[in-house]
Amino acid sequence: QVQLVESGGGLVQAGDSLRLSCAGSGHTFSSLFIAWFRQAPGKGRDFVAAINWNGGSTHYADSVQDRFTISRDTTKNIVYLQMDSLKPEDTAVYYCGANWAGVRAVDVHLYDYWGRGTQVTVSS
Repeated sequence: QVQLVESGGGLVQAGDSLRLSCAGSGHTFSSLFIAWFRQAPGKGRDFVAAINWNGGSTHYADSVQDRFTISRDTTKNIVYLQMDSLKPEDTAVYYCGANWAGVRAVDVHLYDYWGRGTQVTVSS
């Protein structure tokens, strides 16, 4: 069984930065592809970014390309999402998910494990 716990959310102003963390446990965590998704009020859960087991391959949604960076500390079993130049439209609950399908898996149904999420609010 894999468990995921997100942290690092908060209230910031447009243009600010935040770093989210996804701490994983379970004997297969280090082998899984890990992704960040986000869900705004009244909307579906959208793909943000994903990373492979050693950080050597990443994939981003067009909306966050060049502003967000996903990384992985394999010694600590943590995946980070560095978010820069935040915009009000980035406001959402951010979830991390784990899958076996690959770094380009953008469909929520491909994910086997989820955390409970962390709220990010960006004011204008």
